[in-house]
Amino acid sequence: MGKKILAIIAGYFAMAVSVFLSFTFLYLLLGPEGSFAENSYRVSITWVLLSTVISIAAAILGGYVCQWISKNRNTSLLLAVIVLLLGIIMAIPALTTTNEYAHQPRTEEVGNMEAMQRAQQPPFILILNPIIGAVGVYFGSLLKREKK
Repeated sequence: MGKKILAIIAGYFAMAVSVFLSFTFLYLLLGPEGSFAENSYRVSITWVLLSTVISIAAAILGGYVCQWISKNRNTSLLLAVIVLLLGIIMAIPALTTTNEYAHQPRTEEVGNMEAMQRAQQPPFILILNPIIGAVGVYFGSLLKREKK
């Protein structure tokens, strides 16, 4: 049981760290002008597309790590369910409340932490991310073949 819990935590941690590092690098690469629409905190289509690719890769990594440690497909499926449920829970506030920065013009210089706090994701991405995460975890777990 402890090995399964460790596998879920390690898989989720691998996802979280890879997303944080990748998004930080992506923001440094694109800068505010490439990451956001002109004079706003709405993310650009470039950001949406690249962040979706990063999210898929991170989810696959998380599923692989979980499967590698647990060697149990059901544990990886549990991680996929956790990713789906947590993603939905985290999306609800963003979908139901108005962000205070939604109508404020973006300043020229926006630091990484400020960008994370103020970014306006399209609603479809907030709904799609948990699904992408769960499916990615499942397919990542399939990459780790079990020894016979």
